[in-house]
Amino acid sequence: MGVFVFLPLVLPLTAWPIARLAEQHLHPRTATRLLTGLAGAMATCSSVCLGLLMVVGTAQLPGNPLPDGWSDPEVREAVPYDEVAGRAAVPALLVVVAACGGTLWRHWRMRRRAHRALAGLPGTEVAVLPDEAPYAYALPGKARDRIVVTTALLSCLEPAERRALFAHERAHLTARHHRFLLAVRLAAHANPFLYPLRTAVSYTTERWADEEAAELVGRRRTVARAIGKAALVSRGTPVPTLAGFAAPGPVPRRVAALLAPAPAARYWPSVFTAVGAAAWTAAAGTAVSAMSSANSALTLAVILHAATPL
Repeated sequence: MGVFVFLPLVLPLTAWPIARLAEQHLHPRTATRLLTGLAGAMATCSSVCLGLLMVVGTAQLPGNPLPDGWSDPEVREAVPYDEVAGRAAVPALLVVVAACGGTLWRHWRMRRRAHRALAGLPGTEVAVLPDEAPYAYALPGKARDRIVVTTALLSCLEPAERRALFAHERAHLTARHHRFLLAVRLAAHANPFLYPLRTAVSYTTERWADEEAAELVGRRRTVARAIGKAALVSRGTPVPTLAGFAAPGPVPRRVAALLAPAPAARYWPSVFTAVGAAAWTAAAGTAVSAMSSANSALTLAVILHAATPL
């Protein structure tokens, strides 16, 4: 395997430029899908290589249930610095599994708690809570998706701004933005170098919903005014794993983007631009990461098969 087994652990650094440039130069729908795909692929590759290192490290531990041949010098030679890297990979992978499992558990618990809070209310698409705290968020469900908003927030908005709010939250539900947010959150747990992509996707999903709302309402300034008002009175949604109308983040950038012309919808940026070069760099990094993890997995499988007594 050589150094190839370590490459997927550091290649997410190649995605840092596109994480920033995509927010500024790509349509938010394109940016969200691109960054989520890159994060998911790179996180998978790094997790595979971390698992391969853990196998080599576990085989060196006394009393392990693995075949004795897996701890032979021929196997350890396949990994540079096998004693340090192999044994360090064991707790590292356990931390990744625990972090991802904890995130999935909290996400499920928050959604369940949010649905329970709506018990007894009319089963309409919009659930209005008599709460003095102003907030709104999109709540996906198996049977029915719902928009949750409090009377405190509705009282702060004019009728046109309320339509913008509902259009924004409906866009979150239609595009299943909670899946993008959960995917990049898990990817960042799998490899901390992917954290900038998680931050970027948190912003681009909101911008995506902003653009959908502006197109439906017909006035970009109305959506910008609604976001500004909601941000001034709201402290964020009580369900942090779901998308919210006034979610914490760069609200001034969202308002400025809505006051500017609508972004052009492009599926892939031109290579002759900075964002295009960054996108191709990230794509190349992902391809190298995939090839490195596949090569390492195949090489280790062949070595372990040869070291396993019949």
